[in-house]
Amino acid sequence: MSEDPGGTVVDDGVPPPVDPPTGGTGGPTPPDGPRRRPTSAGDVIRLVLRGVGQTLITAGLVVLLFVVYQVYITNYFADRAQSKVHTALEKQWANSGALPLPESQLATADGHGIANLYIPRFGSDYVKTIVAGTDAASLDKGPGHYDGTALPGQKGDFAIAGHRVGKGEPFLNLDKVKAGDALIVETQTDWYVYCVLGAATPANACNPNAPGGDLARRDANGVPGREIVTPSQGEVVDPVPSKPNATAPYATAYMTVTTCHPKFVANKRLIIHAVLAQTIPKQLSGSKYSTAIPAAIKALYTKIG
Repeated sequence: MSEDPGGTVVDDGVPPPVDPPTGGTGGPTPPDGPRRRPTSAGDVIRLVLRGVGQTLITAGLVVLLFVVYQVYITNYFADRAQSKVHTALEKQWANSGALPLPESQLATADGHGIANLYIPRFGSDYVKTIVAGTDAASLDKGPGHYDGTALPGQKGDFAIAGHRVGKGEPFLNLDKVKAGDALIVETQTDWYVYCVLGAATPANACNPNAPGGDLARRDANGVPGREIVTPSQGEVVDPVPSKPNATAPYATAYMTVTTCHPKFVANKRLIIHAVLAQTIPKQLSGSKYSTAIPAAIKALYTKIG
């Protein structure tokens, strides 16, 4: 609206000006902003659960990476180390190098191969070179011979240890061994067949398919085929296992295999005891011993049911 010179108000379609509010800045008053909703108990619970979930996911990834490292990465390096000691031992035998005997010389041979181990229960492709010593560096290469215990074929206790999971895991399936199973040890000059204790009769000492086999059955010295002990029970590798008061001369040639139990845990030890049942000398041709596997050894693989 506007006013003509004569004082008449004329409606010209223009709205009258709006007087600004007094005491202000001259602009419109802004509306109030959004108000924050008070934090509820549900919000706190959701926040806590979100944090816990993220922590568990992170922890799970860390555990997964550890398992991958423990099972796959360490196995890769251990298999390479085992291959090297196995090849070195075969070359030593081929060159007529003597097995590092007597026992007093084994202390200087830690980490070096002294014999080969075959376990038919684990398949025809299972062969591990046993190294001297059971320190961490030696066991990373393969099963290790306990210093001070008997040598292959000797009376007393030929005792070895090996990892259960990772680092080559030579004894991953040691819990699958049955009474009467053969543990075969090859040296430069001989094959030694040890039979896991627990057979029902002496005639079936090396026949895992014979009825009545029981790993808990004890021999005349009270030695069972299998036992689970604590890590502090070192008497299981005594010359007569778990008989610390036994004195020489010993009447029986035992073999003891030790590993961690259960899998992925090291708070117990799984122990397998066997007794020497057969010694098969290798054929000597000139200055070389035969590398052929005897028929009697091959026959032991046919008994695995």
